[in-house]
Amino acid sequence: MNEQRIQIVQNILSANDAIAEQNRQLLSKARLFSVNLMASPGAGKTSLIEQTIKNLSQDYRILVIDGDIATTFDADRAIAAGAAAIQINTGGDCHLDAVMLNKALIQADLSKYDLLIVENVGNLVCPASFELGTSKNVLVASVPEGHDKPHKYPSMYRGVDYVLLNKIDLLPYVDFDIDFFRKGLEALNPAVELAFVSCRSGEGLNNWFQWLRNKICEYRAS
Repeated sequence: MNEQRIQIVQNILSANDAIAEQNRQLLSKARLFSVNLMASPGAGKTSLIEQTIKNLSQDYRILVIDGDIATTFDADRAIAAGAAAIQINTGGDCHLDAVMLNKALIQADLSKYDLLIVENVGNLVCPASFELGTSKNVLVASVPEGHDKPHKYPSMYRGVDYVLLNKIDLLPYVDFDIDFFRKGLEALNPAVELAFVSCRSGEGLNNWFQWLRNKICEYRAS
């Protein structure tokens, strides 16, 4: 990468970070706890969101902002589960950025909600580089992806606050080394919280739901 290319990348990321700070202020003013939910395609982000809405919507008003290259499938599923939703179609970009999120935030009455879930575009590379301004960054990994993903995608795993290893119901049928996965994660991010879950069976999801409840309470009290 030549110096000009480096400077262009730095300028893009700096501009993004400035808008991300604006997003953070908007969310803070509304006292709205938010998570940036990232994963590879098919890991189970949308299924996790559906389960989260069904479990928490009795107590919390939930807004989902869905990022995808095309279609409204994921936003439609969030609405069907009982949340409000806004769809962002990137038209080809492999990630959401702070500007895209800002445009969605300013069209919503943020004071009406207690929890914002931003479902990023399915990708383990680009989303890690673009700060959105959310309270926390969360990653959904899955057993079929393999146990080497923390080693192969260090930037993603290094920058998150919570990791859910989904589809653990498939462990008897997949060659997945949990210790290798855990050691790779801990080497990159010793403080990260890790939950083992199955969105299909519901196993382990109560840990995630309680984490969200605790973080919403802490955010409101801060």
